[in-house]
Amino acid sequence: MNIPLDLNWIEAVMLASVRMTAFVVIAPPFSYKAIPARVKAMLALGLAVAVSPRITTDYVSLDTAGFVGALILELLVGGALGFLVLLVFSAVQSAGNLIDMFGGFQMAQGFDPGTQINGAQFSRFFHMTALALLLSSGAYLLIIGGLTRTFDVIPLGGGLDLAHPAQLIVTGVSQMFLAAVQIAGPLIVVLFLADAGLGLLTRVAPALNAFAMGFPLKVMITLTLGGLVFAALPDVVARLTDNAVGLILGVR
Repeated sequence: MNIPLDLNWIEAVMLASVRMTAFVVIAPPFSYKAIPARVKAMLALGLAVAVSPRITTDYVSLDTAGFVGALILELLVGGALGFLVLLVFSAVQSAGNLIDMFGGFQMAQGFDPGTQINGAQFSRFFHMTALALLLSSGAYLLIIGGLTRTFDVIPLGGGLDLAHPAQLIVTGVSQMFLAAVQIAGPLIVVLFLADAGLGLLTRVAPALNAFAMGFPLKVMITLTLGGLVFAALPDVVARLTDNAVGLILGVR
């Protein structure tokens, strides 16, 4: 029995699967540690096969040295794209960190092996909520769609212009901090005003020991107003998804 093999197709799919694998390992929600590595590998290979009609048309078979170099380049491209997406969605986790810090929850800090996050309650809660929203709303499909369109901009083995991704990373970091402050900002202002009010009360009536009431008061304010921040997370995740897709498509 003679089974013909299309080597060009196999090489192209292998290169695409390397880019997909590097992306899936780093980018949320696929990077969640509770997802087995075998499932991530199967997902990456399935995506590579799905985009094969787009990438195999103009692909030319490479020699051994060229193929190994192309594998390394695809690994770097997929890692860079995944890191850009990770930067965008780190804004939600950073907002939770800010709330934990100003609300006094940092004393209950712990390590979550599933998300690889070392943070307190709001940090982990916001991160898990963002992952759940990405999966339940289908936003991850937009991220995958943006990833597949990168093959039109960055052909297999084409590599990256390092200046442009570096600029996008700087922009992504600044947007991450800005988004974190915008998400947690109103609650941080309220907590700051509570601290200022307790300080003034201590100056007026030192015998009351107002700062002894500060910790339970800040916990109550954080739990009460934190629900309002949580209610805004669906819109936040939707905007972050658009930003992530824009960063992916902006890589050259």
